[in-house]
Amino acid sequence: MPPDFARLRGDPRLAVYIDLKSPYAYLAIDPTRAMAAERGVPIDWRPFTLDIPSYLGSAKLAKGGRKVEKAQRTAAQWSGVKYAYMDARRYANLTGKTVRGTVKIWDSSLAGIAMLWAKRHGADALDRLLDAAYPVFWRRELDIEDPAALEALFPETGVPVEGFRDYARGEGRDEHDALNEAAFDAGVYGVPTYLVEDEAWFGREHLPRVSWLLAGRPGKPPDVANRRFGP
Repeated sequence: MPPDFARLRGDPRLAVYIDLKSPYAYLAIDPTRAMAAERGVPIDWRPFTLDIPSYLGSAKLAKGGRKVEKAQRTAAQWSGVKYAYMDARRYANLTGKTVRGTVKIWDSSLAGIAMLWAKRHGADALDRLLDAAYPVFWRRELDIEDPAALEALFPETGVPVEGFRDYARGEGRDEHDALNEAAFDAGVYGVPTYLVEDEAWFGREHLPRVSWLLAGRPGKPPDVANRRFGP
């Protein structure tokens, strides 16, 4: 039986799974917004916490962020990681963004819960939180495992601080875990993943196709190489 992505998507016409620790998700935010704005469709951003060590191994840099202190990676995994960051930086440079390699494999689930907390206070609040959190994290200036560091972003984004920690320990954790389990079971495995109609598309290179689907499939389907929505 094929995955039921329409059921996973639910009522929103467009659902997008992202993770703060993914440079590819970071680079997808602006072009995804541009595409959705052109189509007049709101975006239902959803956190999806990647289990990077399960497929790329793990590593941690020593204090100062220059030398590897501990690593559990094969040579092939190191090659994949190095290429991924090189690729992300090349595209980040086109829009003036900074993407520095992370100092360790972060548990980004608390950041995902913060996204859900912001979302409770409106789509605009979540958008402001994404704009506040992504740049500083990729400059190595945000500890996304520290609730106080995340809370420090809330005042500038209109997200209330009071109640967040209780939410994160209880209802928010349950909501996050259930959301991730449902996505994984349906076949979501990476970010950004776009759900539209009864289909899922992984990677921002598919934005022209997602746009075409949202427009009602007019004419010939666009090729993946189409670059209408930015780098």
